[in-house]
Amino acid sequence: MTAGSAGRKWNPPPRPEWLAAFLQETRSWETQVVARLDPDELIETAQRNTGLTDFGPDDWREPFRILLGAIEKEAGLHFFGRLWTRQDFLQFLETRLRIEATYKAHPEIDDQVIDRPVFVTGLPRSGTSILFELLAQDRQFMAPANWEFVFPCPPPEAATYRSDPRVPRAHDLITQMGRVAPTFNAMHELGAWIPNECGIAFRLTFRSQYLAATLQVPSYAAWLFGADQRPVYQYYRRLLKLLQWKNPRSHWLLKAPEHQSFMPTLFEVFPDARVIVTHRDPVKAQGSVTNLMGTLYWMRSDQPFDAEAFEQLLTPEGTAARLEQMIDWIESGAVPAAQLTHSRYADLVQAPIEALTQLYARAGFPFTAETREAVTRYLAAKPQGKFGAHRYAVDKDDRTRQLFARYQRYFDVPSEE
Repeated sequence: MTAGSAGRKWNPPPRPEWLAAFLQETRSWETQVVARLDPDELIETAQRNTGLTDFGPDDWREPFRILLGAIEKEAGLHFFGRLWTRQDFLQFLETRLRIEATYKAHPEIDDQVIDRPVFVTGLPRSGTSILFELLAQDRQFMAPANWEFVFPCPPPEAATYRSDPRVPRAHDLITQMGRVAPTFNAMHELGAWIPNECGIAFRLTFRSQYLAATLQVPSYAAWLFGADQRPVYQYYRRLLKLLQWKNPRSHWLLKAPEHQSFMPTLFEVFPDARVIVTHRDPVKAQGSVTNLMGTLYWMRSDQPFDAEAFEQLLTPEGTAARLEQMIDWIESGAVPAAQLTHSRYADLVQAPIEALTQLYARAGFPFTAETREAVTRYLAAKPQGKFGAHRYAVDKDDRTRQLFARYQRYFDVPSEE
């Protein structure tokens, strides 16, 4: 069974009653007029809303227009999906404007040092989230809270960080995904204080796999995989400097599956980074990410999920190619192997404290008694399946298994039957 056939068999969850009623009630509205997604109009509205004009370097403009064009032609957004997308894009544009205004007023922000950040990456659904959350219990690291990526300006301050008045609104926006598709809560925990992925911040550049996973836009996804990612990491570094300016961090703890595909660029922009790579049976992870993406698309569109249109993201061939590329980078020296540490999903799930102890030893991090206690408390408060079981079909085709043979041998990744 290919990823495409898995997508065709994917059955969407029922709409919540409130959303079904809204879509039914507005079925005759001229949605493209009421919820415009015109690039020039969005830019002008963001400038008018903020009274600002400078968006920073122009490398965001091409993907912004490509993405909006793909949305109109391919995404099949329902009315609520259009309203939601318009809200998101205006927020991204306004955030860029405010970031540039803050830097202009305080050029000293650029003198901030991002010291030895730690990045967690790996296949989607391979344990990156739970590992990230466990590492975030360690005081030597500081993970960006979800709300900081939503509202980074004005920059958070240490004295008011936990009581910042932006948090309730950010929480409402962040948790909206679970209200639009309640089954999503079983796949990904949501909240203002939960550490979130770098991909959320990457949306500000409009070069984001997260956007490609939220909107069914295959032409944009195809463009994205061939696009230069240096502007993404350079802008991200700029954002991190802003966030730590008045709320200092010892070492950033950061996470996103897409880092795995852009490791040479990551190390070019963050040369002293440490990268932790999670490993899981790719066949199992493949079925999980297909269900995740189908649910994400369903939030904004009634259009059937077409996994075949996303070969680079979903097919076993595309996934295997990216995994083998990582091996080639390691063996050729294109990425510094000494700055990589590996974590197996199976070990983390079966014995998390033992797995963390070994991970810290390999990475050269001190695993203190304080950290061990904090992780133990966190695990006790968040048992597996807290938000319900995440169920999905798994491709057990022998050919698919063979595609991942080199990867599983190289990193000693067990198959999950």
